[in-house]
Amino acid sequence: MSSKRSTAGASGSSHRRAVGAAIGLAAGGAALAAAARFGWKLRYAMGASRRELAGAADGNPQYRNGAFVNRTPASVLADALTPTQVIRLMASRGDHGKPSAPVGLMAPAFPDPPAALAATWLGHASVLLEIDGQRVLCDPVWSERVSPTQVTGPRRLHPLPIDPQALPELSAVVISHDHYDHLDLATVDHLVRTQRAPFLVPVGVGAHLRRWGVAEGRIVELDWGADHRVGDLTVSCVEARHFSGRSLRRNDTLWSSWVIAGPGHRVFFGGDTGYHSGFAEIGARFSGFDLTVLPIGAYSRYWPDIHMDPEQAWQAHGDLGGKLLLPIHWATFNLALHDWAEPVQRLIAAAATGADTETGTGGGTGSDALLLPAPGERFVAGTPAPQADWWTASA
Repeated sequence: MSSKRSTAGASGSSHRRAVGAAIGLAAGGAALAAAARFGWKLRYAMGASRRELAGAADGNPQYRNGAFVNRTPASVLADALTPTQVIRLMASRGDHGKPSAPVGLMAPAFPDPPAALAATWLGHASVLLEIDGQRVLCDPVWSERVSPTQVTGPRRLHPLPIDPQALPELSAVVISHDHYDHLDLATVDHLVRTQRAPFLVPVGVGAHLRRWGVAEGRIVELDWGADHRVGDLTVSCVEARHFSGRSLRRNDTLWSSWVIAGPGHRVFFGGDTGYHSGFAEIGARFSGFDLTVLPIGAYSRYWPDIHMDPEQAWQAHGDLGGKLLLPIHWATFNLALHDWAEPVQRLIAAAATGADTETGTGGGTGSDALLLPAPGERFVAGTPAPQADWWTASA
């Protein structure tokens, strides 16, 4: 009897070990499959491969020694700072650079027909422009994080002020460059499904869109100095001072600012750029602008060449011959080391103490030139400029 019990016990123990091993193998297989899916999604969100990007730069005057370059020389990092040191600096911020209270939002309205000149700031660099009866959406980003994965990466500091389903019909979507806070896979997917407008992008960025299934007929790639007609609008790709890349490899695609000109109004959209002498050339070429949309945040002494500070943005507005200035690229994502409200505070001070910006056909003078809407707020030319202080309560 003892021998039989021992044999039966050994058999049961072997069975349990076999079951445990099978469960372990299944769990390991599931984990590997999940890791593989995560890796595939990550790589897909990063956009075009190096092979898919090859050829985009052939013959381009901005492409040298295997990378796109700025006309005004620029370093991504100054003071011999390494990427590892930057990561440590950013990781040590804690809550510095974040609002201390919820950010007040406005519910945007998009009446028909579009206005002769209007702008709705949707947070960060996302702006819906209305120009001579047509709508152009610039650098739209709807995702919670600006990263190849929604698991980690810079997270929104305030909710998206718009329901993407409520977006009106667009004439064009304009993208300044391929960084995650300006080119977002989920947003592109949504716009492909819900809109018919073309995507106007700098050279090379079209490869990302093709990778994500955007139809060739909706992709317009332009070099600096090139134009494209959209209805009554002429959209021009112009110089910016920045860099590009969605992985550790940089500058496989071009970056740009944009000019959107209709029969009666002209708008300059800066996207993301450092200060450069080309602003004055652009202002002279287009005889000034009714509205400039310029970045004022994410600056640092560690990367002064590629991000304007607020004082430089005010100077650029003057160089461009701008009448009104809408500041962007602040308040939505914590991408630098400055305080959350510092960009707008410094811009107001610069406008109050700076020289008259009137150049060419421009006419923006002092603080009266500033548009300071809350995220989601729409401004229509000819109405009082939004200048109420909505940020101090959240700073």
